Amino acid sequence: MVKKAEVINLNFSYTDKKVLNSVSLPIYENRITALIGPSGCGKTTLLRCFNRMHDLYGSVKYDGQINLFPDQLNILSKEIDPIEVRMKIGMVFQKPNPFPKSIYENIAYGLRVRGVKKKSFIDEKIEDSLKKAGLWKEVEDRLHTSATALSGGQQQRLCIARALATEPDILLLDEPTSALDPISTAHIEELVTELKNAVTIVMVTHNLHQAARTADFTSFMYLGKMIEFGESSQIFTNPKEQKTENYITGRFG
Repeated sequence: MVKKAEVINLNFSYTDKKVLNSVSLPIYENRITALIGPSGCGKTTLLRCFNRMHDLYGSVKYDGQINLFPDQLNILSKEIDPIEVRMKIGMVFQKPNPFPKSIYENIAYGLRVRGVKKKSFIDEKIEDSLKKAGLWKEVEDRLHTSATALSGGQQQRLCIARALATEPDILLLDEPTSALDPISTAHIEELVTELKNAVTIVMVTHNLHQAARTADFTSFMYLGKMIEFGESSQIFTNPKEQKTENYITGRFG
């Protein structure tokens, strides 16, 4: 398997509070990696390191590396512009957050930011992204209506399409179904499983069944540390660490 990225001895602090402690893990290309663990264990903090989201919130400190392959670009380097990182790594949040614009303009936004002006190219990318997100047939005749009129599940698929439009190297999903009903959740899970053919995915989830169903690899985190990483089938049936077993069997968390 080919690595798309690798986290190496990553420490992360907000002001003086250390949140991640010497975290290391590989991210494999065209695979889904799930981050699991109890609330406050550092899952979302780690996810947001991948696209430098923490830089938006003031006093933070990174120590360690997240290397993006094949260039071996350390995206945490001070020499790297966080905007450039976010162009390479897309993110979809827990709660659907479409812009208060049309469906078309939601997806065109990232392309325009990148300086794309050719309408035919934008049209093509919008159709392609909506098809990848499984939304095209539902919205093709109302692209110029407000995105906020879509249902919750449709809005989340739109946010996925918006992230895919700029062809990211990695797609980050932060509990993408926690705000959705069971039917919409099933749609998103099916979609995510299909999307790994086009993009490498790192997903935070509190839903252990979801991780077991969708992820190729799973990483269990506890108190800011990486306790265990492996193929999901191994993690959920034969964990090597007692803490992992205690968590997935419901003894804590």
